[in-house]
Amino acid sequence: MSAVGKGVATASLGKILQFRGFNISVVKIDPYLNVDPGTLNPIEHGECFITEDVWDFTPVQGSDERSYRISEIDQDFGTYSRFLGIEMHPSHNITSGQIYLSTILSERKGKFLGKTVQLIPHVTNIIKERLMEISKNENLDVLLIECGGTVGDLESSIFLEAFRQIKLEYPNRTALVHVTLVPYSRAVGQQKSKPTQHSVKLLQSMGLQPDIIIGRSEKPLTDDIRSKISLYSNVPEAAVISNPDLDIVYELPILFEEQGLGDFLCELIDLKAKLVSY
Repeated sequence: MSAVGKGVATASLGKILQFRGFNISVVKIDPYLNVDPGTLNPIEHGECFITEDVWDFTPVQGSDERSYRISEIDQDFGTYSRFLGIEMHPSHNITSGQIYLSTILSERKGKFLGKTVQLIPHVTNIIKERLMEISKNENLDVLLIECGGTVGDLESSIFLEAFRQIKLEYPNRTALVHVTLVPYSRAVGQQKSKPTQHSVKLLQSMGLQPDIIIGRSEKPLTDDIRSKISLYSNVPEAAVISNPDLDIVYELPILFEEQGLGDFLCELIDLKAKLVSY
């Protein structure tokens, strides 16, 4: 769901991995057709984050096609930068506009050798290539990927398909973390798990099983609601993480750590913490 706090949750996951000495970075996927958010109305979309670097985005590598100079990226990168203390490169903001532009111009250049160009495998391959290129070029231990929007949105479905393929190709090196709203009904004084149940079922219908569920709620998740989410979502209770409203948002990594999220995540993707000195 949009504006549920995926950016802060992603940055907090990055911080608890940094605590363990891992070299991490973040990619944000925005499923709109703009090439970058620099042309978006800031009243509607929010202010852009301006990077130190300017990226020359060339849709087709090695071609004479024009490049697009990008230094304005999604505002969530401001959150990542403040939490993690790292410089963010403009290439880490992937949009549908970039992916489809690369696909269409590659076809015009004959890159697909006469094949029928389709969403699967051609568009998904370009998505995966972008992600793998970032990970390899920066020699990362972990690459965190936030996908904007809501499960079930048509525009983001191709990215979820790419995630499904990545999980299939790297089964012990990937984890799917689902951030979901757990509304609190003041009328009955209860938290409700139905939105979570339905969004998880949608993910499962796409071939994606969440490994961890982060429940955004006004109050900490009760033991009963965690058990219920665990049962209906097919994840261990230890993988249902509470993410309540906080007065100081920078306390969220500590809250995640207290719930054992860091150790659980490292076990999922077979990471062994490094020695860290502060």
